[in-house]
Amino acid sequence: MTKYVLISDSTLSYDYRNFPLLDFLPCAPGDKVPGRVYRFLRGPAPEALPNGEAKYAPYAIRKIEAGLLRDNPKKDVAVAHMDYLSNFITDDTEIIGVSTMDPLGIGPTTMSYAALFGGDLDSWVRREWDILIERINQVRKGKKAKLVIGGPGVWEFTVLRDEIDKYHFDYVVSGEMDDIISDLFRGIEHDDIDKNMFTRGYMTYDDHFRRVVKNDELFVGRGTGIRAYPALEDIPEIVNPASKGMVEVMRGCGVGCDFCEVTLRPLRYYSLDRIKKEIEVNVKGGNDHAWLHSDEIFEYKHEKMFTPNQDEMVNLMKTVMSIKGVTGSNPTHGRISIPAAFPELIQKLSTILKAGPDNWIGIQTGVETGSDSLAMKHMPNKTMPLRIGADGSFRDIVWQGVYNETKYYWRSAFTIQVGQQEETDEDNWDSIAMINQLSHSYVDGRPFEFTVTPLVNVPLGRIKSRSLNSMLNPVQMGVYYASYRHLAKMAKRDGFRDANGNIFARAGTGTILSVGGEVMLKVVEKIAKKKGVDIDKVKKWGIESEKEISSLSTLTRA
Repeated sequence: MTKYVLISDSTLSYDYRNFPLLDFLPCAPGDKVPGRVYRFLRGPAPEALPNGEAKYAPYAIRKIEAGLLRDNPKKDVAVAHMDYLSNFITDDTEIIGVSTMDPLGIGPTTMSYAALFGGDLDSWVRREWDILIERINQVRKGKKAKLVIGGPGVWEFTVLRDEIDKYHFDYVVSGEMDDIISDLFRGIEHDDIDKNMFTRGYMTYDDHFRRVVKNDELFVGRGTGIRAYPALEDIPEIVNPASKGMVEVMRGCGVGCDFCEVTLRPLRYYSLDRIKKEIEVNVKGGNDHAWLHSDEIFEYKHEKMFTPNQDEMVNLMKTVMSIKGVTGSNPTHGRISIPAAFPELIQKLSTILKAGPDNWIGIQTGVETGSDSLAMKHMPNKTMPLRIGADGSFRDIVWQGVYNETKYYWRSAFTIQVGQQEETDEDNWDSIAMINQLSHSYVDGRPFEFTVTPLVNVPLGRIKSRSLNSMLNPVQMGVYYASYRHLAKMAKRDGFRDANGNIFARAGTGTILSVGGEVMLKVVEKIAKKKGVDIDKVKKWGIESEKEISSLSTLTRA
């Protein structure tokens, strides 16, 4: 028998041809990306072990698995492959735990596509979620197993509470639970959830973005009788390999942007020994690349005033790359001000990580705006230890950061927001100027390497109404258009170069991305014109001409 069966949102289990940014493919509208194209680009089905368990699983599921295995025998816990659920969900199964990232398709990136195209909330990630839950409910029909949903995407069910009934959930769990997951599952199993350890209900926001606490027996969170977040020593170490060789190096951020919930979490740093042990688990499972997850890698054991601890950063990367079987590594998230202010650090890390023309170090960066005003209002620490004004404009800092990243073979995947509080048209024109300047810039004869994904701040009232038409004004739409112009340029330039797999897979991926980028740009341009965007003005804004830019500013700290 398997007492506890774990599984994840299926969109988190594909490799998406190991192509930069294709992991966001499920965010696309289901009626805009043909099924045949979607299924090709997401890559082959995830591997299963001979007994039907998943060979690899998202890191969050591996943490929950590890927490359960501390208190339960191996035979009671399984991370199931979607195609073999019936191997594990039997009459003896007590709980089916599902981790999700964006179940209803209202995450930031998904909503940005919805806002662009309008229409119903019908993304591929939503379609895949519905298929997964329907399959689970079919297998557990007539059995006692309770269906428990967790993960970073559960907030979506607090916004669209009426969506829950059709899924037949028994509980929705929020918060970091990997240290007390056995206590929670035992409580659910015996219908006796400890009121000191766990709360019932959830925190959400009203249409004016004011916090509201609602009582709801379906929702479970960490109680007031324990730590609000697990202590570092209580977080379990994974015992089976995570998808893409993911390991966590820290939790929390500390930068303090006012639009981000992550900043509320306390900073906790994993020791090099713990990081090494988890990477070795991944290597043993067949992963030769180590993805180092954090919400802000340059804060790893940082010094005062957000200054990076260069010795600790170097030691971290050296330790990772010294592990037998590791051929490459990259961090998941980091701010752009550190490459801008500390080019020598990026050069050192590039040498350790063996960066070069055939090995770009990818990193996700929330640049969010090109406006000094919005940057200082909503994310004043994002530029630290540099300061807007004393060390140049926000655009100067971003430009210098991308200059240094490109020079040493790092590639940022930027997000940029429209619809921020107190935003003006001038702020968005600043963002357009920043995108254009970066897109026309070069270092050592090479074009700047970066991508930019526009995001829209969608009011909760609009999400609840499910009506997303006419959300973007002409200047906001101009930010979208400038972003997609650059993305089309990147797809054409890098589509074939960065494709992976055999010759046919590379040809297929490269062709779809290169042609698809141009097609997408034409679609966005058509929408932009309908919304009254001055296309020619957007193309030229912030640059004198189509000439190459190789010098914009010199920062005092760079």
